[in-house]
Amino acid sequence: MGRTEGVRSRKRIRIGDLLVENKVISEGQLQAALTEQKRSGHKLGHTLIELGFIDEQRLLDFLSQQLQIPFIDLTSFALKPDVIKQLSETIARRYRVILLEVRDKDVLVGMADPTDLFAYDELGHALKKRIRQAVVRESDLLDALDRMYRRSDELTSLAGELHEDLTQGDFDLGKLMQTVEAGDAPVIRLLQTLFEDAIQAKASDIHIEPDEEVLRIRQRIDGVLHEHVMNERRIAPALVQRLKLLASLDISEKRLPQDGRFQITVKKHSIDVRLSTMPVQHGEAVVMRLLDQSSGILSLSDLGIQDEMLKRLRMLIMKPHGMVLVTGPTGSGKTTTLYSALSELNVAEKKIITVEDPVEYRLPRINQVQVHEQIGLTFARVLRTAMRQDPDILLVGEMRDLETAQIGLRAAITGHFVLSTLHTNSAIGTVSRLLDMGAPGYLMASSLSAIVAQRLVRRICTHCAVPYEPDELEQVWLDGVGHDFDLSGLRIGKGCNRCGNTGYRGRVGIYEMLELNGEMAAALRRDDHESFAQIANASSHFVPLWRSGLQYASEGITSLSEAIRIAGDVEVS
Repeated sequence: MGRTEGVRSRKRIRIGDLLVENKVISEGQLQAALTEQKRSGHKLGHTLIELGFIDEQRLLDFLSQQLQIPFIDLTSFALKPDVIKQLSETIARRYRVILLEVRDKDVLVGMADPTDLFAYDELGHALKKRIRQAVVRESDLLDALDRMYRRSDELTSLAGELHEDLTQGDFDLGKLMQTVEAGDAPVIRLLQTLFEDAIQAKASDIHIEPDEEVLRIRQRIDGVLHEHVMNERRIAPALVQRLKLLASLDISEKRLPQDGRFQITVKKHSIDVRLSTMPVQHGEAVVMRLLDQSSGILSLSDLGIQDEMLKRLRMLIMKPHGMVLVTGPTGSGKTTTLYSALSELNVAEKKIITVEDPVEYRLPRINQVQVHEQIGLTFARVLRTAMRQDPDILLVGEMRDLETAQIGLRAAITGHFVLSTLHTNSAIGTVSRLLDMGAPGYLMASSLSAIVAQRLVRRICTHCAVPYEPDELEQVWLDGVGHDFDLSGLRIGKGCNRCGNTGYRGRVGIYEMLELNGEMAAALRRDDHESFAQIANASSHFVPLWRSGLQYASEGITSLSEAIRIAGDVEVS
């Protein structure tokens, strides 16, 4: 690990002058950085890196050498949550520091800026021990703080506090639920902490599930649920009731499912929350889908679509008429793909109308309509009205029934471009689904331009990826599909601090795109699905999902197990 015994004196170090003296940067670059620093308020080191005068690793190595302290790579350092949490999160984040080691007489602290005297003094007061410094990469430090200062302990503490209030009987739940100003009430703080923890962990969903003896709170991170169990099951009604109020739902109705939404701001993130309640054996279960509005909409090129497919898709969505369907199960990223396409089509010359349930992203210039089944504002009714609004492009949130499908298909052959989704497993299977719904084959043949099927797979963490050899069962699967990929690039994440020891960090989409040609259209007009499927599979441009997944595995982007999981969801032929 290096010289962890070095202790810097508290003499002020002018890092800019040192860099100039050692000819790492010029005097002119230093003056330019100081001017920019006054404007931005950032640290000098950060400013030098932002201006491109020095790269981060060189600066860190220079600091390590000049101050005679070690550089520590936090991605490979064995971080200990019980040690790290001995320093308050407030101090750690304010001064960009992390507690790495505690001994009888001294502590080892990683610092993004070891020349910061104020941070040094504050650490001395807080820890009451001799400070040994190490320099660390700031981005790694912030990642580590996000992972280590998870709110699990705080959630448990607040749950206990709320449970005690409820048990004592002096907790006016009805009054609290109607008083927005009661910010110090345990239920409010518990929910606030719950949302902060979810945003910090980049969770897409929060599940609140009352059981017989416990309350389970689960977060879906990169498609996988992570569970936190609380013994205070009696707090569940208080949480659910407050959430219902936020979503303007009926708090007296506990026997029927309800759906709603609300917006909150968490750590400067504007979060749109879609809430669904369901009566279960031990109370009401709640699932909340979190949509970070502040993160913006991805462009098509950011989705992971392979270059050749992306080029063809962009050509298709620029057509003046026709229909492109995006298919896949719930949570496969269909809406993200549609909105990415819309963001490229959203120009002043085009009139765009969307019909959605619910409206997930708010976009300027686009006329977005929220379906409301209870009052008769259905997809079909809005679509019929939208056709009289002179649109160029229509987005239909989902083809839920035959009437909606027929209106959408007819719109595509009458001079409109239509985007929509369907819940099917594959692009070829989409045609069967539409035929089963009763959509005429001749109508699909005239209107469908392409069908895109997609899934989300977990990315291997690039910081702990190591070569991988298929096990016996995986080899049997590989032999069965008869692939032609070079699998020497297979990787697996062994687990590290950056990925929370899961081996995965983030997700990426895999896609298949079926472009309809004359032969496929002829088969559709005959309602001959078998011939359609044979022609589609033989198409030179068609790459099925399982092959896309296996290609990503062979390139070390995802693991072989993820590729096989996706293949198990679709027909391999």
